[in-house]
Amino acid sequence: MFSRRRRQSPDATSPLLSVVVPAYDVEDYLADCLRSILRQSHAALEVVVVDDGSTDATGQIADRFAAEDPRVRVVHQANSGLGAARNEGVRRSTGTYLAFADSDDLLVEGAYAAMVGALERTGSDLSIGAVERLRDGERFMTPLMRENHQRPRLGVGIEEAPLVLADVFAWNKVFRRSFWDAADLSFPEDVRYEDQPAMTRALIAADAIDVLSEPVYLWRVRSDGSSISQQRDDVRDLSDRLLTKRWSTETVRAGTGGPTQEVWFGRVLPIDMWEYFRAVPGCSDEYWELLRAGTTEFWNPATVPFEQTTLPLRQRLMGWLVCQGRRSDLAVMIDFIDRHPGGLPRRRAGDREVVEHPFAEEPGLPAELLTP
Repeated sequence: MFSRRRRQSPDATSPLLSVVVPAYDVEDYLADCLRSILRQSHAALEVVVVDDGSTDATGQIADRFAAEDPRVRVVHQANSGLGAARNEGVRRSTGTYLAFADSDDLLVEGAYAAMVGALERTGSDLSIGAVERLRDGERFMTPLMRENHQRPRLGVGIEEAPLVLADVFAWNKVFRRSFWDAADLSFPEDVRYEDQPAMTRALIAADAIDVLSEPVYLWRVRSDGSSISQQRDDVRDLSDRLLTKRWSTETVRAGTGGPTQEVWFGRVLPIDMWEYFRAVPGCSDEYWELLRAGTTEFWNPATVPFEQTTLPLRQRLMGWLVCQGRRSDLAVMIDFIDRHPGGLPRRRAGDREVVEHPFAEEPGLPAELLTP
């Protein structure tokens, strides 16, 4: 269904879109990013580049674009982090609509025309397009992203489409600026993974969301592993991940009903935890204790036990061992998983198929950890 509250933009024929681009030491990527924005078919753009204290040529590249194209403005500031840079960009923006782009990524041709066009037709609070990963020139979409965007859904609320809570990225969305301000949205500062609490708040606060089926954004996977989002093996990273999950969970509990919360704990919240489980062999005691405390905080009999989440079995096994406090057994399981890259072995047990792993014969093993 369409929006419950129709909102009119000041100029429905040529709405102004502000695109905030935080940039820090991305001299190898920024020009391509800005070109992909400036050549959008939706030309009524205001591009606000926030140079967040770069130590390379990023600031000069941004200034060159501003000198050549009046749609580009540049803000130079001392290094303050991604959340602060985005918030400063929002403060400097004047558009009817608001979008974000990371400075090492690319916009798909026609992306903003599609997302702004949807909002103009429906009056919804925000629109969301699909994301493709870009690795060494190859484009691909994750299964969950494909599931969320398999068909267009216009004017839906989060209770009608709870799995959209997994789409926590800031940069594949266009927001109505009046909605952004009325919901008092901003990004947490001085913390990684600031997208999740901010986008969770936005998705739950929205009366209506337009979910589009077409890809709008190319998320670059840096082959050198230099992106913040590719670093998982230190205590600060884990601490920030758990903190932002905690903030987001508080928002979900306060703003949604039971069925949506079941999707949250069972499908959305645990998605990225396996990366931290895999970091356990060789990790510090501090890392292990933090990981176990965080995992048992979110997944327990009062919410959804980790073995009952909808993650693949290998990930559920790892999470269950973490919740059990079985650090050495987790290392054994990870080694076993790595020795079976094509999937865990299976065998017939009577009239059903079961999975073999080092703890398959353990008394009291939850049934969920035996079935594919």
